Amino acid sequence: MKKIMMMAVMAAAASSAFAQDALVKEAKKLMGKGEFDQAAQTLAPALESDATVEKDAAWNLESEIKYGKYIAIQTEDTKNQMEKKQVPYDTLAMHTAAIEAWKAALKCDEYDQQPDAKGKVKIKYRSAFQNKFKNHGIALVQAGQYLYQNRKLNQEAFDAWSLYIGMKETPIFAQVADFPREPFYYDIAYYCAFLAYNLKDYANAEKYAKITAEDPTKAGEAMEIMLFSKKENMKTPEDSLAYVNMVKDLHKQNPEEQRYFNLLMDYYTRGNNPAATQQWLDEEIATNPQNKMPWALKGEAFMNNEKWDEAIEYYKKAVEIDPNFVQCLFNIGRCYYANAMELQNKLADKNGMITDTNRQKVVEVIKEAEGYYVRVRELDPDRNINWAYPLYQIYYYMQDKAKMAELEAIDPSLK
Repeated sequence: MKKIMMMAVMAAAASSAFAQDALVKEAKKLMGKGEFDQAAQTLAPALESDATVEKDAAWNLESEIKYGKYIAIQTEDTKNQMEKKQVPYDTLAMHTAAIEAWKAALKCDEYDQQPDAKGKVKIKYRSAFQNKFKNHGIALVQAGQYLYQNRKLNQEAFDAWSLYIGMKETPIFAQVADFPREPFYYDIAYYCAFLAYNLKDYANAEKYAKITAEDPTKAGEAMEIMLFSKKENMKTPEDSLAYVNMVKDLHKQNPEEQRYFNLLMDYYTRGNNPAATQQWLDEEIATNPQNKMPWALKGEAFMNNEKWDEAIEYYKKAVEIDPNFVQCLFNIGRCYYANAMELQNKLADKNGMITDTNRQKVVEVIKEAEGYYVRVRELDPDRNINWAYPLYQIYYYMQDKAKMAELEAIDPSLK
């Protein structure tokens, strides 16, 4: 009984293999008649079926069908142009066939590398693929361009362009010494990086940005994509460390490039590690003491911790570098006013009363704040920073009614 069942299984397998072989033969006949779509449809089951004995041959035929379709459409269009016929043709089908022809060749080569029943590998199709597809990269580039510009299919355009960039690294061309590299190679690598980033495929964005950076003229643009890809793809502390170290290296190499400092500033200010932030700011001040921003950020850190004197010290350093640094001038005023209010509370008695002598001490500190707020007023007449309210508080404390009225005319809400 077991023997009969085994014979039945073997017969079924043979029958299935024969059926798949018949599909391959029928597809080849259809291709010969120029019926490419019907040939591909007929061949499709054989490509996926485990019963197909020679998968490499089946995928080679698939590549021939798609390549034949690509050439046929291209030839027909060229003929119509020469004869000045206004005949529309299926541009999408032509470019899609160009892509699928190369994909099928890669799949064929994958099966072609597998050992036979005796454990031997006999590469049968690679040489033919090398001859056929050596200059096929341009077709892939054109396909990507059409899909991106005419169809707005970003993922499909990326797929086409990335196939082009990767051709030299495939087993088919890896050993071909004279494989061409077109002058637009790095442009396409950049487009791959750009599209991958927009598709949130940050690993590929970084991959193709690294390739783009091999061209010195595109290194800056490539590095920007690489940085933002690393930033968006941070998942572990190691990822974060790799990102910030990369930005630090770039900042060290290009200290005049403000964007690298800004990226570091964004990284540290968004983090929750004040000690690391302060260490970085100290390093920045030591390396480039003429950069106003580290001084200002140090001042802000002290101000947020209500250490007014230390904040004033660092803010003043920033203002020495940029006398018109409005935000720092405003914050110095805030710190002096906070100092004055602390002094007021310290000198007042338990009922909140203060002597005239002690009040004058407070006024002297408040006048320091007033000077900075007045400077802000001069630099910011449109009140992008609300200097009117703190100035009004100062004049209220000093009981300067004339100046209070002047501010009330500017801002009626102060009344």
